[in-house]
This record gives sequence, C-alpha cells and structure tokens, in this order.
Amino acid sequence: MSESGTPLLNGLVDDLTAESADLDARVARLDDDAWLTPTPAAGWDIRDTINHLRFFDRDALLAVTDPDGFTALVAALGAEAGQYVERLTVEGRATPPAEVLAAWRTGREALAAALRGIDPGVRVPWFGPPMSPASFITARLMETWAHGQDVVDALGQDRPATGRLRSVAEIGVRARPFSYAVRGLPMPERPVRVELTGPDGEPWTWGQEDAADVVRGTALDFCLLVTQRRHRDDLDLQVTGSAAEEWMGIAQAFAGPPGAGREPLR
Repeated sequence: MSESGTPLLNGLVDDLTAESADLDARVARLDDDAWLTPTPAAGWDIRDTINHLRFFDRDALLAVTDPDGFTALVAALGAEAGQYVERLTVEGRATPPAEVLAAWRTGREALAAALRGIDPGVRVPWFGPPMSPASFITARLMETWAHGQDVVDALGQDRPATGRLRSVAEIGVRARPFSYAVRGLPMPERPVRVELTGPDGEPWTWGQEDAADVVRGTALDFCLLVTQRRHRDDLDLQVTGSAAEEWMGIAQAFAGPPGAGREPLR
C-alpha cells in the first residue's frame, strides 16, 4: 500500500467519516431502551442497525488489509452465505448498546485509516465482484447513509440532505445493470438519463442528453428510492419512458438478493 491515497479517495473517506459521525451523534445519547426502538427495516431495531454497520466495517477492514483472509472468509461461508447477515444480527443482540457503539467507533476508525493508505490501483474483494477502492468506499458510504435513514425514521427525526448524496446517487445510477441481474432479468438497451437537483440547487446529471427515457427529481428522493428506503409513491420523481419506469420499479443500489422495498407511507 502507498502512504496516502489520492485526493479523490481521501475525499470519499472524509465523506464516509462525516456520514458515520452524523449517525453516531443520533445514537450516542440514547438510553438502552431507546436502542431497542424498531426501525422500518422489518425485524431490526436500532442496535441491530448499528451492529450491522459494525460487522461489515469489520469485514471491509479485512478485505482491505488482508484480501486473502477475506476471500477465505467468504469461501468458508459456502452455502451459508445467504444466512450470514441474519447470523450476525442474532449474535449482535448479545452485546450491550454501549459496547456496540464503542466497537463500531473503533472499527470504522481503523477502516478509515486503512482506506487512506490503499493503493488506488488495487481491486478490493467483497461479497460480490471485486471493486475499485473508489467504488468500495462509495459502497460503504451508501450503506451507512441508507441504514442511517432507518435510524432517523425510527427516532422520528429529519436529516438534511448533504453533498455526500452525490456519491450515493452515483452508485445508484451505476447499479442499474445489477438491479436487473440480481433478478435474472435482461436489461433494456435503451439508455436512461438521470437529472437530479442537489441539496444546494446544483444540477447532477448522468447519461446521454438526448435519451428519451429520463428520471428527474431531487437527489434525496432518488437516493431514497435506489436504497429502497421509501416507496416510489412517497417520492416526487418524474419518470419518462418505459425503460426508466421499469428501472425505477426494481432499482437497487446495495449488494445482495432483491430487496423487498418499503410499503407506501401514504
């Protein structure tokens, strides 16, 4: 590994650190009972959510610092890989909230330090295909933001949109092929353009300008949809074209099997 990453990678690590700190501040003052508040993620409470980030930050650190060790971990899971998240969730429930928080803090700090020293040219192994360091960090940012939304909703809080959403939107756009592949569906050849409005009113765009299929709206609404934290009926997205309509019905920015999504709030 090099002594320091590129400005791009360091900037992404800064964003991941800031997103984690925002979530940390929301749970740090909770008493033990409040940690057991159910979230919109079926069967999970706030402790389960932070434990999930804790365990997968731990696995991410292994993937960065010991790729062979991580590959061995995945191989050892074998046919039980599909039950890995549930097993970790159950195991985490034996840990008191204060210890969960302390372990998450220690783990994410170690991960951030390792990511700052990563060679930008390597491929980082993960539970899906290996990723570039930039994609790997962005995936951790996306997951932290998405699970953070569950905590925000559980606590009845509001969370202002930030410029960090650009990375979440980016991975959502790039995951369009995955959204089809994970469902065993062929992806339409028709391109889809995405035109979003960032938190400060700035335009964020992806895709061909002349594409007939377009998704328009705020970056926040798009990110909530592709991370499956809101039902499309609860979002103000303008979707034009059959390919765009189909994608927005199955969009999934996170790895793993097809998500069940959320029920409409209204």
